[in-house]
Amino acid sequence: MRIGELARTTGTTARALRHYEQAGLISSERAHNGYRVYDEASVVRVRNIRSLLAVGLTLDDVRVFLPCLDGDVTAAPPSDKGLRVARERLAVLNERIAAQIRARDRLETALRDGTADRPHPEPAGAG
Repeated sequence: MRIGELARTTGTTARALRHYEQAGLISSERAHNGYRVYDEASVVRVRNIRSLLAVGLTLDDVRVFLPCLDGDVTAAPPSDKGLRVARERLAVLNERIAAQIRARDRLETALRDGTADRPHPEPAGAG
């Protein structure tokens, strides 16, 4: 199947598929006209990649799961390395959430105290 069909079948974009290919997560053959051609197994692999990305993993993280991307990625118990990567990603996400909460709290305080309503001098070079 060509890239557009794979994109439609998996609910992604051709651009994302090219990105996955560049990252070494999927592969294609080239037709005589230069078009990318993917086999049917690519559908499962792309869906698994998208599932892993949807839970917060990055493409680099997904590489750890390459050995199981062609099957049901949720069926087998994760490897020690897979668990480590997932825990590290969870720690990063938790820190980002905490940082966003701190920023929100500062903004709420500024609004409550009225400091956000006061005019502030323009920074040098602005405007």
